[in-house]
Amino acid sequence: MNSIFSNLKSLGFDKVDDLKIYTEKDKPKRHLKNTNPPKKEIDINTLLYDKKVHCPVCSHDFTARTVKVSAPRIESKDSDFFIRYYVINPYFYDVWVCPVCGYSAMKVDFPKIRSFQLEFIRNKISTQWKGRNYPSLYDEEIAIERYKLALLNAIVQEARDSQKAMICLKLAWMYRILDDNTNEKEFLKKALEGFLRAYEEEPCPIYGLDRYSLMYLIGELYRRTGSYENGSRWLGSVVTSSVASQKIKDKARDMRELCKKMM
Repeated sequence: MNSIFSNLKSLGFDKVDDLKIYTEKDKPKRHLKNTNPPKKEIDINTLLYDKKVHCPVCSHDFTARTVKVSAPRIESKDSDFFIRYYVINPYFYDVWVCPVCGYSAMKVDFPKIRSFQLEFIRNKISTQWKGRNYPSLYDEEIAIERYKLALLNAIVQEARDSQKAMICLKLAWMYRILDDNTNEKEFLKKALEGFLRAYEEEPCPIYGLDRYSLMYLIGELYRRTGSYENGSRWLGSVVTSSVASQKIKDKARDMRELCKKMM
């Protein structure tokens, strides 16, 4: 994982290989295969629009490619909340990148940067940023680059552990689309590490996950990374909860059974 930012060197970041996602002081071009392919006459460009975005770091206004709310079509859902889409994949467009200063974040977090974090971005991101022109349509490789830019920004600005964890989880999902099992598992482990820290130190909900949904996700990430005993324990806590929703308890029960079989 020391070279996870190696593909950002062309953007000006050639001295970030030794960065760690979580520091000790923090402690407490291929598309989805689909069974129902879209009709050929669908123009993907009609499913996107250019949203005007204001950068809170450099105050520059730019446009960000954004998927229309009605455009995504769900094909299936994985057990770690990854949604598989056909026609167009909104995950590809989830990160906004300021073309002027290089500030990058998932769109839900983009305007939430705090005042003390601005100088971190200006001093450690903007001074190295070379920028690039992205095509009008994004794919898995472009999404990975943009998520890594968001992760680099999150590390530099000392963002919440949950923010870094969610970026890592979505990076794992992008590698899953590419059938890159090695990188998928590495980023699942990094996501797990961050969500464990967030569970201990941050209030719920976290990215829409209540406490028991987060516990389920932690258990499922343990399972997917081969730690079946830990996975079974976390999932079991959800199953035996008296206040967790029945839906999440049912999912936890199914995944716990898989853990038991693997053990």
